[in-house]
Amino acid sequence: MGRFKSPGQAQRFLSLHDQTAALLRPKRYRLTAVSYRHARTDAFSLWSDFAAKITA
Repeated sequence: MGRFKSPGQAQRFLSLHDQTAALLRPKRYRLTAVSYRHARTDAFSLWSDFAAKITA
């Protein structure tokens, strides 16, 4: 559990972290270099749009 105060807090963090990591780190071994670059560009574009929405 590391430094989390409760199992619920750890679960909420890990759940969100898993989704974010899956978006920002595509499976490299399944993609060509060009496809990987496109996937990363798309992911960071989605992430910046999402971050802009929650901060506005």
